[in-house]
Amino acid sequence: MSLPQLDHFNYPHTLEETTGPALACFTSPACGSCKAFRSALEKFTGLWTDVSVFEVDAQMNPALVNELGFFHLPALYLYNNGEFHCELQPQPSVESIRRSIDKALGETKFDVRGLPGR
Repeated sequence: MSLPQLDHFNYPHTLEETTGPALACFTSPACGSCKAFRSALEKFTGLWTDVSVFEVDAQMNPALVNELGFFHLPALYLYNNGEFHCELQPQPSVESIRRSIDKALGETKFDVRGLPGR
C-alpha cells in the first residue's frame, strides 16, 4: 500500500480541505529513516482510519521544502481540520505515531490492546 502523494501544487488545498487530523510526511527516496517512517505510516493507515496520511517527496518538491523551512528528513507535520497544528517527532512505529498525535491534540485514543498481536 502506498500513501497518497502531495506536491507543491496540491499540498495546501488538500490539507485545508481535510476534516479531522492529517499527517504530511516529507521523505526522500535515498533516506533510510524515511523508509522506516513510510513503512510505519502505511501500517498506521490500516489501523487508524481517523487520521488522513499523506507523503511528500522532498526531493521532487524543493520549493515546498524551502517554503516550509525545515532542515531534516523525515519531517512529519500534523494538521487538524485544515490548519497546521505542529511538527511531530515520533519514533517510526505505529504506537509512537499514535501517541504523538494524541498528545499533540490533547486526546486519548491510543490503546495498545487494540493493536493486532496484542
